This record gives sequence, structure tokens and C-alpha cells, in this order.
Amino acid sequence: SSAFRLALIQLQVSSIKSDNLTRACGLVRKAAAQGAKIVSLPECFNSPYGTNYFPEYAEKIPGESTQKLSEVAKECSIYLIGAKGSIPEEDSGKLYNTCAVFGPDGALLVKHRKLHLFDIDVPGKITFQESKTLSPGDSFSTFETPYCRVGLGICYDIRFAELAQVYAQRGCQLLVYPGAFNLTTGPAHWELLQRGRAVDNQVYVATASPARDDKASYVAWGHSTVVNPWGEVLAKAGTEETIVYSDIDLKKVTEIRQQIPIFNQKRSDLYAVEAKKP
Repeated sequence: SSAFRLALIQLQVSSIKSDNLTRACGLVRKAAAQGAKIVSLPECFNSPYGTNYFPEYAEKIPGESTQKLSEVAKECSIYLIGAKGSIPEEDSGKLYNTCAVFGPDGALLVKHRKLHLFDIDVPGKITFQESKTLSPGDSFSTFETPYCRVGLGICYDIRFAELAQVYAQRGCQLLVYPGAFNLTTGPAHWELLQRGRAVDNQVYVATASPARDDKASYVAWGHSTVVNPWGEVLAKAGTEETIVYSDIDLKKVTEIRQQIPIFNQKRSDLYAVEAKKP
């Protein structure tokens, strides 16, 4: 089928891991009951976002959090994206900001380790160094559904147009980025980047953010969003805990690519974006 319902869970994340997990699973069940077939949780849904929190909340994959996600995906018969930092993941002494995807049978389909670490310095506004505690991943992450192939990124990954281009080359029609932008970059770039990736690649783009908590050490922007291949915002949350639904019709991708056939018009004699890894 070329049509399906997508749901983004804009979870209010607390410092109590078990509470986050329980509430996340409850909202996933609610989304599935509303007909959602692909559901995404936000970045760092089981841990507050911050370099000091990552080591404390990290776990193996498979582990406690992913076991719960696998169970709820199977119970609801959905594709579940346990998003960005969905889990700070520990592996061989290294920590990764990792997003795990589970299929309707509960199987782990793919594990995306954030490729681009969030190291920025905007004087007087925000300084953050993910690389202090995290290591970057080194592989592309896509998974198949009966609807389309889906490409994954985590938060800062969305700034890198080449990643989205590689996913489009590989036949992805939906890109999902669990993310937690902040009050400096959020208002400036959050929607702009999503619309840019969508229009450049003529794909659907979805972002799942945590809800805003003004008392947190890192205040997330919120505004989980779905954008279509024409660059239109189909659905967008406010700042509070909520579920964003969007009915995706992949015929739109085909239609827009026929109307504006940029993929056949690229000048490969002049430039190329190429993947260096499978």
C-alpha cells in the first residue's frame, strides 16, 4: 500500500528512566490504537539530554529499554523507532547516541548510531560538546516496511544534506530524525532544515522531539513535525507532551518527482554525492 499513518510521540522526559519507559510505551499503544503503522519516539526518550547524563543512563542494546520497545512493537504490530539517544548505548567501553528500530514481530531491524556529534559554540547562547562522552557511529541506517524504505538520522545529522541525499539514492521515501533542538537553534533552523531536506530529495521528512521542560538543564524546542516532498508542513506539535499524526501518501512522492524531475537532471559530469560505505 502507498498510504499509511505515521505518529510522532512528543514525550515529556523526566530523570526517572522507568517512568519514561512506561509512559512512552503507553503513548505508543495509544498511537497504534489510532491506526499508526510507523511510530517514532523522540531523541533521548529514556534519559535527560546532557553529556553528564549519558554515562549514567547508558545501557546495552539489546537491553532493558529495547526489550520493552520490542515487546510493545510486537503487541501493537507496528514499526517502532526508539529514537535518538533513544538510548545512550554502551558497547566495548564506548558510548553512542543510538536509535533502535523494531518491526511488527518485535525483531530489531536496524540500530542507528548518530553520525554527526553535536559540538557547537554560539557565544552567549549555547555551548555543547557531545564528543566529550559520545563516539560517532559509522554506518547508514535504513529499514524496509510494506509502504516504503525509511532512512534514519538523529538530531544534528539533519544538518548534513549529504546523508539525506545518500538515503534518497538508496530509495528511501521517508526520513525520520528523532531530535532535540534547543531554544537557540530551534526557532532558527528546526523547520527550515526539515523542509530543505524534504524539497532537495523529494521525500517525506519527520522529526520527533521531546516535549519542552523549562526546568531542564537542556531545554528542548519541541515542535515535532512532518513535512511532505513539496516542503509543506503537514503536522506540527506545540511544546507540550502530545502525539502528532500524519497520513502519508507515497503517491505524492511519485507525482512530485514527475512534475519536477531533478533526479534525472543532475549533472553527474560536474558533481556527485557518493557513499563511501555500503
